[in-house]
Amino acid sequence: MDETLQNNEASGEAPLHYDSADSEPAFFSGDNQGNAQSQGISRRTFLRMTGGSATAFALASVTLAACAPKSGANGPHNTGKVQLVYQDCRCLGEQLLFDQFHQAHPNIEVFYSPDPDNFEEKMLTDMEAGTAPDVLAGCCDTMPIWAQKGFLLDLRPYVKADLEGEIIADWDPAQYKSFFTPEGLQYALPKYHGALALYYNKDIFDEAKLPYPDNSWDHNDYQDAMLKLTADTDGDGKTDQWGSMVDISWDRVQIHINGWGGHLVDPGDPTKSWMAKPEALLAMEWIRGRMWDDKSMATKLDVKNLHTRDAFIQKRLAMVEDGSWALRDILEGADFRIGVAPFPAGPVRRATLATTDGFSIYTGSQHPEAAWELMKFLVGREYGRALAEQQLLQPARASLINEWVALIRSQYPAKADTLDVAAFADGQIQGYSVTAEVFTNMEDARRLTQSAWEEIFTLGQASVDTMKKTSALIEAAQTGSG
Repeated sequence: MDETLQNNEASGEAPLHYDSADSEPAFFSGDNQGNAQSQGISRRTFLRMTGGSATAFALASVTLAACAPKSGANGPHNTGKVQLVYQDCRCLGEQLLFDQFHQAHPNIEVFYSPDPDNFEEKMLTDMEAGTAPDVLAGCCDTMPIWAQKGFLLDLRPYVKADLEGEIIADWDPAQYKSFFTPEGLQYALPKYHGALALYYNKDIFDEAKLPYPDNSWDHNDYQDAMLKLTADTDGDGKTDQWGSMVDISWDRVQIHINGWGGHLVDPGDPTKSWMAKPEALLAMEWIRGRMWDDKSMATKLDVKNLHTRDAFIQKRLAMVEDGSWALRDILEGADFRIGVAPFPAGPVRRATLATTDGFSIYTGSQHPEAAWELMKFLVGREYGRALAEQQLLQPARASLINEWVALIRSQYPAKADTLDVAAFADGQIQGYSVTAEVFTNMEDARRLTQSAWEEIFTLGQASVDTMKKTSALIEAAQTGSG
């Protein structure tokens, strides 16, 4: 999953576009592409009428409205149409939504709202207050929390009655199944299929006269290369180039644990933690050792809190563990030759991440039927193409993969000419992709884990044995005794 996209921090995003004299963002609605002034309504007036907040962005060269009225509230036109709010990252496919969805559904008016900066906190606050968007996107370890709290609509009746089987068959089964709770509630449909791989800087490898990573690599090969590629390039006595970097987040650490044969969560019981088992501790110790013992893997402090992709683009890293969601930014920003290889195998197995990015309907929506019509559009082929074209997001639908590869080649002919794009699909094709593991009480599990990992990995102030206590606290939280 790409939390960078969720938090609106991806590089190369569209700039703010202002039209009015007092620097207020322009307003745009589904069937009227004029700005706020041409419609005789200012942003301040719009906010007073809706009781929400609005921010507008120039996406795909068109100014789109962003608003957060309560579901079903009257918008600025009082058109009598069913009105929905759709919230997502700035993925630049929204223009297609306005151009095509409103034409096909003239009785529905959709207002687009970009994800807030404090995404996780703000979304829970809005859901608890009853002011969340009707349709929204999420992923990873956040969406299960919303579902567990009862904020996401059960889609099973809609899917059963109104979604073609060939569409479901076009999705990765592991990703599709990840959107079900243990009780069987279906809370999302796939948005895109993010896959984790190993990016590498071919120029740095060539200079060091090292062979490129490939699908034969295991973690020993990976560690050996990291050590050889960590360097003080300017001779000031301080390391300024690291072998690699991993984002210390739930599913990124999980992939390493899976490679050691372990799990974060008991596969047979989502109330039980396996974080304190030897396999998990060994995997986490491997990561900690690279960061703090031989210092061949950069910490966030080493790269001054840069995102992994940005540290790679700035040549602070010879390799980086990142996903297909970062491909556009890396191709756009890197001034060196880029390579991509399948994620290195662990001592026990090979595992890589298939992200759980999806679309959901808020249970508080006053118009779930209209929201379902929007959901069907969002998982359709045309919107999938738009996300692939504008953000190079790997399509969730397998039938669009060849088009996605062709888009990469056509948009970046020089940089992508020898790029092994198939590396992103290797886990899906070979059957070793996994999705994020989820506890019954994911909110407390994530909070406790993040606190421990901050001490172990980011600050280097604790050993991995800390996870034994953390694991016990997580289990207690599942039963309400913590």
